[in-house]
Amino acid sequence: MKLWKKSPKSSRSMDKAKKSGAKPLIERVTPQAAIPGGEISILGKGLVSNGNSRPTVRFGEQPGSVLLSSVNRLIVRVPEGVVSGDLIVDTGNGATTPVSVAVGILLTDSLHPVANPAVDAVGNVFSTFSGSRGQKVPVSVFKINTQHVVKPFLNDLMNPTGLAFDLEGMLYISSRMEGTIYRVTPDAKLSTYAEGMGVATGLAFDSAGNLYVGDRTGTIFKISPDRQIFVFATLEPSVSAYHLAFGPDGNLYVTGPTTSSFDNVYRISPDGAVSRFYRGLGRPQGTAFDGAGNLYVAASLSGHRGIVRLTPDGVAELFVSGYNIVGLAFTPRRSMIVASNNSLIELFVGIEGKPLLQSSKK
Repeated sequence: MKLWKKSPKSSRSMDKAKKSGAKPLIERVTPQAAIPGGEISILGKGLVSNGNSRPTVRFGEQPGSVLLSSVNRLIVRVPEGVVSGDLIVDTGNGATTPVSVAVGILLTDSLHPVANPAVDAVGNVFSTFSGSRGQKVPVSVFKINTQHVVKPFLNDLMNPTGLAFDLEGMLYISSRMEGTIYRVTPDAKLSTYAEGMGVATGLAFDSAGNLYVGDRTGTIFKISPDRQIFVFATLEPSVSAYHLAFGPDGNLYVTGPTTSSFDNVYRISPDGAVSRFYRGLGRPQGTAFDGAGNLYVAASLSGHRGIVRLTPDGVAELFVSGYNIVGLAFTPRRSMIVASNNSLIELFVGIEGKPLLQSSKK
């Protein structure tokens, strides 16, 4: 079945372009970042030279798969193993000027994250091999240093799920199987921080050092620095996990996919009042803020899967295209670490993540 139909107008445009020798032109690419397997849309002029053949779209020297083609629009799938984001459309009669697209670098494909990775102050990345519920795996948490070397960090921790650093550089890990929160020193010494957290998933700290834990059965717990535990808020249960992030406004933002394809991003005030910040995402999961106050959510928007960017006033756009994305985190080198259900990919997007909150403790 043909994916496009040549109209008299498009035929005249193509004939005119061929006679004039005009090069094809890329005017816009959306989104401008993708992981392998993601789909991007290319808008422009003269992108097809005739009605009988598709153009070649290359990322560096590597061709992508053209899924739809017309004289003014292409949809292309990013190939596996891509190393260059220099995008070129070649019609056979001419090629476009290269356009830069962020396509990412594979860090590892031997993990099983179910939420955001965590990044420490110097840029080391931590992620999990979570496993199925009740599964015990040899290595539970891996560390990827700034030279992209992957090493085991923790062993024998059951179903590690959420990760978060406090202001002192301690790593906190939730176990959805045990309902326990663990604290880990930089040299990988493990201790129990809190128990009885239900199906413990997402973690986040506020500026006062309180730790918030998402029990996906419907509760957000608040644990004070002296380890007193409070019920902070209640939400609709999630089919997989709650994902938590504090915004620059001091509110807690929470996602938790349900059976709906039109899910909410919740905003919870410091006194625990729950409101809806945005509605309309499919299976929203991991979240992170940038320095400008935009919220990024691993989710689908209008049927397009990837990472959605929400402005502070709730305007949504697809920022990264890709499938099976469960979480993300920003690094000090202005890149984004994207976690799929088996891999970590670094995208150089030139965006600074939200700075660590300054502690209010004196």
